[in-house]
Amino acid sequence: MRLYETNYAKLLPLLPKSEVVGEECAYQVGSHDYKLRILESTRYTTLIQLKMETDSGLPDYLIPTFTVRLYHDARVAEVCSIQQISRLKPRYDYPNLRMHQKDEKHQVNRFLGDWLAYCLRNGLSKQSVY
Repeated sequence: MRLYETNYAKLLPLLPKSEVVGEECAYQVGSHDYKLRILESTRYTTLIQLKMETDSGLPDYLIPTFTVRLYHDARVAEVCSIQQISRLKPRYDYPNLRMHQKDEKHQVNRFLGDWLAYCLRNGLSKQSVY
């Protein structure tokens, strides 16, 4: 749970000022641009998408894309999908047909935490401060 709580705390400063569906913000981290878009907003949860914006012609499966649900009452954030993997199970038998790691869900949420820490340390907002 600690991982989910720290991811929530890292995401809060990156969220758009308004929680209106479709609202987005852009950030530049190094030479890459990232967009954070609100996909769904309810009283207790917000669903967001974090995606690298690129025009390099890379196939979609190589472009980092997260869908994350924030639970405001519990103050946690959980990865719902990453790339083409959705509905992650807490544990997988190993080996399995899709060759997921035993703790794939934990690894994906840990990757989100590392990625957010990197963005917070090295990123610049592309929005006006006014």
